[in-house]
Amino acid sequence: MAETEDRDWQRLDKWLWCARVAKTRTECARMVTRGQLRLNRQPVDKPHARLRVGDVLTLALGGPERGVVRVWRILALAERRGPAPEARALYKDLDQPHA
Repeated sequence: MAETEDRDWQRLDKWLWCARVAKTRTECARMVTRGQLRLNRQPVDKPHARLRVGDVLTLALGGPERGVVRVWRILALAERRGPAPEARALYKDLDQPHA
């Protein structure tokens, strides 16, 4: 039996949208196809790539002059696109100093 989306894995573009990385799912898909992301250190260019809890996502955000690189560990798959605090609970920013 095939894996069911939203149980064991989730489409990368859908998760990015729920995590509020961009305003629309189309923008999230464009980020992926432009090569702005790595999944577990591997370049990914398919919006339908499977994202799982525990994966490490590297995002290149912004432009070449003011770009920022973020490294996130996936803590949960998204059930919906909720408010910002709910979106932040989907990942742990590995670049942030530990408190």
